[in-house]
Amino acid sequence: MDGFSDIAFFAMLNKHGSLAAAAQELGVTPPAVSKRLAALERRLGVRLLQRTTRRLSLTPEGETYLVEGTRVLAELQALEQTVTGSSATPHGLLRVSATLGFGRRHVAPALAAFARAYPRVEVQMHLSDRPVNLVEQGFDLQIRFGDLPDARLTARLLANNRRLLCATPGYLKAAGTPATPQDLTRHDCIFIRESDETFGTWHLRNGARHETVKVRGQLSTNDGESALAWAREGRGILLRSEWDVAPLLRSGELRVVLPEWSLPNAAIYLVFPTRSHLSAKTRALVDFLLERFAAHRQRGTQAPYHGW
Repeated sequence: MDGFSDIAFFAMLNKHGSLAAAAQELGVTPPAVSKRLAALERRLGVRLLQRTTRRLSLTPEGETYLVEGTRVLAELQALEQTVTGSSATPHGLLRVSATLGFGRRHVAPALAAFARAYPRVEVQMHLSDRPVNLVEQGFDLQIRFGDLPDARLTARLLANNRRLLCATPGYLKAAGTPATPQDLTRHDCIFIRESDETFGTWHLRNGARHETVKVRGQLSTNDGESALAWAREGRGILLRSEWDVAPLLRSGELRVVLPEWSLPNAAIYLVFPTRSHLSAKTRALVDFLLERFAAHRQRGTQAPYHGW
């Protein structure tokens, strides 16, 4: 096999995540896929994948081969398009990752509209609030909140968004309205379990001032919808994204707490694992989503109730 076909084979194998799934895609048996992978590793003199009974995972050499190989294939495709003067038509499988709540409400309808516009693209959406590794898990695009964890990734701003503290008027009337971040320690707070490091810890900023507050409360969860439901019942103060609570703030059901203080970045980004030469299908989706959410990048950041 030539180097280019080996790279394409390895990228496809990684995207499917198992020998059996790759074999089904290629129309061959799993042993044939295993044999080809072994031949590729012998030719390169390194192990590319760690194999277990349940999954495949990239070795450091495998990740380098995949990332750089994908870039080389994209450059070859771009060269061929330049030579032939043709423009690629988006087609093939497109795997997209997003968070649960935002994915259900905003990404799913957008992907349905995209699929109608591009009938040759098969869209596969994966929703999870757990972090994903785009390269290792074979995603073409991720929609995520906040700063990028990996400098090798490329991001485009999809929508402005903020994290806000909020509570019902009834709760604030009964318990009092916090005037400073430290006042939060005397309140019932509803928080979401994301990791042991951040559990119950809120970071606030007002200009040059920084406050880190360890909050408490009877209710915590790993599900944002449940946390929001508790806040609407008046059970405490909630930290939540603007896109999630803006309708309730507009209606007056919830009120912003400590509005002069800001919380960690929650802007929404499109993230992809290569810096240049995106595939036609990925570029088409990026452009489609940027146009669909354009209004959410243009509004002012001081108007939290008039966006989402």
